[in-house]
Formats: sequence, C-alpha cells, structure tokens
Amino acid sequence: MKTTIALVVVVIINIGLLTSLNSGEPIINHPYRSSYHFQPPQNWMNDPNGPMYYKGIYHLFYQHNPYGPLFGDILFGELMIWGHSISHDLINWIHLDPALFPDEPFDVKSCWSGSVTMLPGDEPAILYTGLDSNNRQVQNLAVPRNLSDPFLKDWVKYSGNPIIDLPDGIEKDNFRDPTTAWQGADGKWRVIVGSVIQNNGTVFLYHSDDFIHWSKYEHPLHMSTNTNIFECPDFFPVEINSKNGLDTSVNGPSTKHVFKASFWINAHDYYLLGTYDSNTETYVAESDFTDTSLDLRLDYGKFYASKSFFDEAKNRRILWGWVNESDTVEDAYKKGWSGLQAIPRQVWLDESGKQLVQWPIEEVKTLRREEVMMHGQKLDSGSILEISGITASQADIEVEFNLPNLEDVEDMNPGWKDPQIICSSQNALVNGIIGPFGLLAMATTDLSEQTAIFFRVYKSNNKYVVLMCSDQSRSSLREDIDKTSYGAFLDIDPRSERISLRSLIDQSIVESFGGGGKTCITSRIYPEVAINKGAHLYAFNNGTQSIEITRLNAWSMKNARFQIEGSHSTICRA
Repeated sequence: MKTTIALVVVVIINIGLLTSLNSGEPIINHPYRSSYHFQPPQNWMNDPNGPMYYKGIYHLFYQHNPYGPLFGDILFGELMIWGHSISHDLINWIHLDPALFPDEPFDVKSCWSGSVTMLPGDEPAILYTGLDSNNRQVQNLAVPRNLSDPFLKDWVKYSGNPIIDLPDGIEKDNFRDPTTAWQGADGKWRVIVGSVIQNNGTVFLYHSDDFIHWSKYEHPLHMSTNTNIFECPDFFPVEINSKNGLDTSVNGPSTKHVFKASFWINAHDYYLLGTYDSNTETYVAESDFTDTSLDLRLDYGKFYASKSFFDEAKNRRILWGWVNESDTVEDAYKKGWSGLQAIPRQVWLDESGKQLVQWPIEEVKTLRREEVMMHGQKLDSGSILEISGITASQADIEVEFNLPNLEDVEDMNPGWKDPQIICSSQNALVNGIIGPFGLLAMATTDLSEQTAIFFRVYKSNNKYVVLMCSDQSRSSLREDIDKTSYGAFLDIDPRSERISLRSLIDQSIVESFGGGGKTCITSRIYPEVAINKGAHLYAFNNGTQSIEITRLNAWSMKNARFQIEGSHSTICRA
C-alpha cells in the first residue's frame, strides 16, 4: 500500500524581479526563466541524478553549484553537490536542502553524478562519483538516515567509501557516473561505470553480493571505438510490443536492453538496442556507434546527461535530461541561474522494435488551460496562419498534417547525409515542393524573430524521406548567442501515416516531438522582442504544394509551482 503524504500548504505570491545574487535571492521574473520546466531557484544545474519514486513521493536529485551560475570551479572553491527536490506529480516541486555535500576525503572536491537503486525492503541507496582529495574519481555509497521519512532529507555516507576504487591503468578523471544497479539470474548485483580506454568509450561492469563489496568483471559490458569517454551511462530493459515500463532487473525473451551513453565530445545522448545475458555478461547490440546520422539519439537538439527510472506507481519508465543554456557567461551572471531539465518523458520501444519513443508524461496536461482548436484548415503555398487565443510564450500545441499530393515530391540530393546540415542549408525560408511546413514559435508579428519547427518530404531510392527541423537561425535579433539549427529524419511513411507534431513552448525552451515521439528536438531560444505578450504562434507552409491541418489543439499553460521548503512563498513568474 502506497503512503500518500500531504505537502505543506503555502501562500502563493508572485515574486518580482529579484536582482541581488549576492543576497542569495533567486532571480525569477526574467523573460527567459521557464514557467513549468524544472530548475532550482538560482545558480548552476546540470545532470539529473537518481530520480525515483518512494512512499508516494517523486524525488529528483541533480548536479548543482550552490555558489554561482556556472559549473563549479574547484579553483574558486566552488564544489558540485547533489541538489534535492520532491513532488507528488513530477510537475510541481518543493526544493529541499542538498542531499550530498562534499565533506569527506572520498568526495571532498565534489559529489558528481550517480544513480539510485531500490534494494530489497524498499530501501533506496545512492551510488555516486566522488572527487577525492587527490582529484581521483571514485564511486561511493550513501543511504537514508531515516527510511520512515518519505522526503528522505538526510543521507549517510558509508564509512568504508569508496566502495569502487579507480581501476588500474585508468586516468583519474575518466571513471564516473555509476548507473542504477540490477540483479542478474544469480541474485548478484550489477552496476556499470563510464570510462574510456585509448579513446574507446567503455563501461566497466561490477558485481556484488551485498551492495558494499564490489569486484570488477573480467571484461567491460560494452566498448565502442573513437567515442571518447562514455559519460552518464544508462542501462535498462524495454518490453517488446508494450508501452509499459520494466524494473531495471527484469530480463527475458520479450525484452530488449537499451544502452545509453552521453558523448562528452559533442554533448549528445546516443543509445543502442540489444540483448543482454546476465549469465555470460554479454550485451549484443544490434548496431554500434558509427559517428554518422545513422546513430540513434534520444534528442537531436539540446539534451544531455539523461537518466531514467522505473516508476512503479504508474508502471512506466521515465526519462529526465539536462538542457543547457545557449546564451553567454555574462547572461548567466545577470540572470543568476543556468540550466534546466526537460519535461519528464515516458519512454518505450517503438512497435517496429528499431527505436525508442518518447512522450511528455501525462501529468503535463494538468497545466493546460485556454484551448483553441482547428480542423480541416488548408494551408496554400506561402500561407501563414496565426494561432491566437492562447499565451504563445507558454503553450502546448498538437498538430497533425495531411499531404494531399505525394506525386510531385522533389528528389533528395544524393550528397545529403547529415539532417542537421540539411536543415541549416534548407531552412524555413527555402521553398520546396512539400515543405517546409509546420509551426513558427516565439515569433514577432513581422516575423523578424521566429523559431520554426517544420517538416520536408523528399524521395530517395523510390522511398519517401521525412525531414524534421528546428530552425533557430532567426530565433533572436541578438548576435551573441548560439542559434544552431537542428534536424533529424523521421521514420514514418507519409503514404500511410500523417505527419504530427507536438511542441511544448516555455519562454526560452521549445521541446518538439515528431511522429508521436519518434523524433525529439529540444532548443533554447532568447528572443528580444518575442517575449511575454510580444510572442506569437503561427502555422505556416512555404512549400509549393498545399497541405491540410487535419487537427490542431493548442493550450495556454499554467505556471508549475516551485517552493522552497520552510518558506511561505511559491517561486513562479508573475
């Protein structure tokens, strides 16, 4: 029986622009501050760590520099800690005191990323990377002081840490980020830790009978050439022909295993699908990383250091991912904060068995308010149609397109291989036959600022190719920010499937899901004019062929509630 804990009732007030970073006050009412994406009150945040569900409460730990808005610099005495927040619904959060702070020889220079594993008896345990007094990366254990506390406010570090020391021959700064552990058929615990051997990404495998004493297995669980270090690895089962999630220890003929690695060299999250045998400790991947557009990615925009967990309350696997900023260091100091988390996504294996599907968790719908709808709307060549009646800077949009004529599709240039490069050269202003068509988010009325999320359809080798793009090139009049465009191929056949798009817009972040979540692209944007009430939303078609909006639903989104424990205010935008 799950225990439900009533959160503290607070008085909600709007906080104006708080500008004093030195006073420790958060800067909230900034045009780029998100309204329903998770971020701490102030300062730097990166990797999500150890998400879990415990006694009716969701927990999120995260990498946090409590001293400033940039990654913690040891030279300036800024150490990384584990921030800690709790929620009933993964949308509204209470910020607690840090869970882990550097204060022991095995982590005195920072508490870096890790995971949570649920041990028998519903006992959570943290495995994390500590930067020890010699700047070596070692793996440590921490457990709750009081298991009866559903908020898990206090954690005790194991006195015998580190429980996994730096392997022989591995550089001291190349051994980090232990995964959620799992049990094999023999009952032993397994965990993998990211590393690199001669520029080959590696995950070392460890065994334990008691979760304290660990031994390195004779060979890594997986190794790939020329990838550099595997950061923030994740390893979990997915069920074939089902959207249900699985506990990390589940294995069998109806499962595949996902191995995810974060590539430090380009800040993207890649994954493999394969089969895992705990008896022989072999992971047979269906493919390997190739450093080409064929590689599977969780998100083709800004999305890194992701971490998943099994949500037993709703029998689903949920994925968190860090979304970093695209503005300047000066901006970070002016705002007093940097980094946010993507909306939690449910993840499952596509019915094709070839890739994962991701979709915003159902709880996001609780933030929807005013709705506008559209059906059977034709978009002729050059059409731009405003979607009015909602708050365009804080919205959730679902749209489905019908392509009446696929006879005259343009041939794809045989030299085009990388979808991101294609999206950059064939941007939203470049006319095609079918496409570009889609949405213009965070746009001004004169379209001098706009973020275009759009599709194009080509033909190649007698097959249709659907390209999905997120074009940030005109997202802001500013010239001092990163306005990279992103792109990916969407694995659908437009002859039998309608092209669909869902976009979550939240001030400076746009998360887009194409084809029901087969392709995901997240972007950060910093418009100067298209902010707050100056932002508009449009549907558009710059292809020569007409298309039809068969269905469009758009909602304004309420603010999520973020509060600091012990305070009597809620951190939210005015």
